[in-house]
Amino acid sequence: MESDNLPSPGPATPARRLFLKQLAAASGSVPLSQALAGGTAAALLLPAGQAAATTSPAVAINQVYGYQSFGPDEAAFVEAMLNIMCPADHLTPGGVDCGLAIYIDRQLAGSFGQGARRYAAGPFLQGAAQCGPQLPLTPEQYFKAGIAEADRAAQRLHGQLFDALTPQQGDAFLQQLAAGRVAGEQLDLAEWFNSLVYPLFAEACFADPLYGGNVGMVFWKMIGYPGLPATHALDVVQYLGKPYPGAATPKSIADFS
Repeated sequence: MESDNLPSPGPATPARRLFLKQLAAASGSVPLSQALAGGTAAALLLPAGQAAATTSPAVAINQVYGYQSFGPDEAAFVEAMLNIMCPADHLTPGGVDCGLAIYIDRQLAGSFGQGARRYAAGPFLQGAAQCGPQLPLTPEQYFKAGIAEADRAAQRLHGQLFDALTPQQGDAFLQQLAAGRVAGEQLDLAEWFNSLVYPLFAEACFADPLYGGNVGMVFWKMIGYPGLPATHALDVVQYLGKPYPGAATPKSIADFS
């Protein structure tokens, strides 16, 4: 996608790649709320663009199938959305083959999605924006309610469900939804997308492959992150502005098991 909010499909690949690198670097570290995520020290080890230049074309494809949380209609929506947000190119497969849908599904099926240790007794009053949505729903319920709401909106605007839209229509729809220009009947679609869907997408890209996403460590290779052990303070000093020798072959948690 062509805005600062979402990656761009098709010929705008460089912008999408730049966005993903900036996402990793600007956040300091990828959100760790639901699972261990790939760190971002390597974003400091290599100048912008150098990591991608040393990365071999991605060949790893997601081989994990079957959802624990998503039903068929939900899976169709999520897969279509992720392939728009992360289209296949010479650096990575499409979002589904990168394992992004599996990562999100497993997070929603696990303790995060079930609202473990979350206070859920209410009252549910409108709070400050930084407090997030005040809802009597678990993250899994909220995610699925948003899918149903977004599908209804796509049906109203285009006469068909989201997964039946062309990539161009889907891209424009997500742009409008994230910007608050697609009204929901029962929930705020912009808040749903920006506070829940997009953070899970970012985590799925940069998390350790052990958790289902980032298959083949393609996103780590793209930004030059060497994986575990994730203690690279001295490397940042030693290799600042230079190619890091471990960036081409990052290590996952599974490599140390």
